[in-house]
Amino acid sequence: MILADASVWIAMFRNGAYKEELGTLIANDQLCIHPFLIAELALGSLPERRKTLVYLDQLISIRPVRLEEVRHMIEARGLASKGIGLTDAHLVASCLATPGTQIWTLDGKLGKVAESLSIRTHLP
Repeated sequence: MILADASVWIAMFRNGAYKEELGTLIANDQLCIHPFLIAELALGSLPERRKTLVYLDQLISIRPVRLEEVRHMIEARGLASKGIGLTDAHLVASCLATPGTQIWTLDGKLGKVAESLSIRTHLP
């Protein structure tokens, strides 16, 4: 499974970038989303807001990890002071808890963290 982070979705919403790649992943049941990511996107300007949020809610959802587990992961994996925020840490923890799931991101700091944990995919 591939978890596209907010940077990928925002690029798609703003200028149509990665629309084909996201569509292919969805068609092949290879794209998942995290509930925190949907909430983060909901804080911004979305095209056809109501319809877009309903659509995002229908995607395959990756299981959120409890906050205590995220905190433990931060310490165990040495992720403090790496420049990622809490939502990104939750995405990383959920990917680690779901074997075979990788993050697709355009964000440099999240990308470095995901790369160091072998959960980053490079699309396209």
